[in-house]
Amino acid sequence: MQKTSQNLEIDKLDKEILSILIRDSGTPYTEIARKLLVSGGTIHVRMKKLQEMGVVQGNYLYINPGKVGYDVCAFLGIYLNKASEYKDAVREFEKIPEIVEMHYTTGTYTMFAKILCRDTNHLREVLNERVQIIKGVQRTETFISLQESIKRQIRLV
Repeated sequence: MQKTSQNLEIDKLDKEILSILIRDSGTPYTEIARKLLVSGGTIHVRMKKLQEMGVVQGNYLYINPGKVGYDVCAFLGIYLNKASEYKDAVREFEKIPEIVEMHYTTGTYTMFAKILCRDTNHLREVLNERVQIIKGVQRTETFISLQESIKRQIRLV
């Protein structure tokens, strides 16, 4: 069994439930129960436990950005003047809806972001008029994604 940071245990059944839901999050609990030879109530109880533990966080609907007009995916390496400006910078970056992921990193960049834009003009606008003016941002380096090749959750079983 695997222990979480809260010292609660995740067992084989928990991992099997999560593995099924990772493949198809719309799988009804009754179908999961049937596949795993347990009751539907057991699945409900386990899922509630996994949510309380923070293992499962939220319920998300994935929208294909390209299908709704966001055709440019870019990654942005961000250099801050000082690491102490990180928290304030994050608060400002949170105000930019095109930034869909932000990571505090080691190595070359202080921060690394994923940005979704309608086109390259929109990307330039976001960079020049919203990102570059944030206090503490020394400079940025932009990488445009040509194709997403792999997108998946971590494999549990």
